[in-house]
Amino acid sequence: MKILKFGGTSVGSAERMKKVADLIMGRGRGNVVVLSAMSGTTNSLLEIADYYARGNRASARAAIQRLKGKYATHIRQLYSTTAARERVEAFVNSVWQLLGSFAADGYSPQAAKQIVAQGEIMSTNMMTAYLQERGCKAVLVSALDFMRTDDQDEPDMPFIRSRFLPILEANEDADIIITQGFICQDAQGRLSNLKRGGSDYTASLLGAAARAEIIEIWTDIDGMHTSDPRFVEGTRPVHQLHFEEAAELAYFGAKILHPTCILPAKFAGIPVRLLNTMQPEAEGTIINNHFDTGGLKAMAAKDGITVIKIISGRMLLARGFLRKVFEIFETHQTSIDMVTTSEVGVSITIDDPTHLAAIESDLRQYGTVETDRDMCIICVVGDLHLDQVGIEGKVAAAMGDIPIRMISYGGSNHNISFVVPAAYKQQALQALHTKLFLNE
Repeated sequence: MKILKFGGTSVGSAERMKKVADLIMGRGRGNVVVLSAMSGTTNSLLEIADYYARGNRASARAAIQRLKGKYATHIRQLYSTTAARERVEAFVNSVWQLLGSFAADGYSPQAAKQIVAQGEIMSTNMMTAYLQERGCKAVLVSALDFMRTDDQDEPDMPFIRSRFLPILEANEDADIIITQGFICQDAQGRLSNLKRGGSDYTASLLGAAARAEIIEIWTDIDGMHTSDPRFVEGTRPVHQLHFEEAAELAYFGAKILHPTCILPAKFAGIPVRLLNTMQPEAEGTIINNHFDTGGLKAMAAKDGITVIKIISGRMLLARGFLRKVFEIFETHQTSIDMVTTSEVGVSITIDDPTHLAAIESDLRQYGTVETDRDMCIICVVGDLHLDQVGIEGKVAAAMGDIPIRMISYGGSNHNISFVVPAAYKQQALQALHTKLFLNE
């Protein structure tokens, strides 16, 4: 059994839904398909929720009407039979009625989650009806029947497994099982969502729960590239990545994956393949627990970085200094990306400046504080074990004209990271890519 996940751009129009249906039917029987909302839908639903939150019901109703018009067009183009079209129209009309009801029933944070969930609910209903119209024995299963988070807002794997496996057994005669990504119920049984990783996270959790053969993540790009093709010329897909390499790239800016979404697959030992809906014949990228030795794999960049430097003459031989510094960040619930130290100071990067002023204030009791904003972390990933001689020299040569604020090397065997001013991001990425990947 395979888990197939299709993102919003993959199901972003009637034409693309038809192509996805071809792919689904061509992957064999007995698979589970996880769908995102049609592209643009979630943003529209967030807009509607925001209007309600501000008490602007007229604008909320206008946004609903705009979304209603788009879906009317999609539905007309997708179905060839009157029966299928009318059935889907009736269901989607019930969604518009639900969205409109918040104007009368009032707004709450819980209502916002209900509003946003409708994107996945509509896309899965539309795809199931289309597959059935084509003669495929497709079964729609609500993610709310098996996907739940615990009281720590983490996936409740025992619950997921205990509910999902019986669903598979009950539908073993189905050609395809369709379900929603992203949405779930919380520990109290209320509608919620998985937040981090969204539909990719759903696919990874289901793959781990069912011990699937493979998890396929279908997007609009043919796998993880050696760098971001939006900023770098000459990138190419990466054939294979270890889970840890993929997690590093995702954490440091590779947009194709969220850093936490593949953890369940990693721990269960289930490979994940990144594939391109627009080029289904492309090999894509396989992510598994195998380390390829020798050479570099890819690089990524993380924007919005702030560097905080604490300079203290008392740091020399002072026990507990770093603990006290880190406790300040923990107190203000701010995660740290990179750390470098010397005898008289420590530099730390964060990507969330929400509590920056309070952090700076608390740190001043230990020394002088300097802050650099508008920075960027560039992360190069590959085999960086001790016996791989010369890679550091190539990296340093490529960065010869780039001002470097911090370097982190040795924290793992497959990552070297730099902090540079954001204004130098594209220049640094192109220089590194040319030196490391095009001049091999």
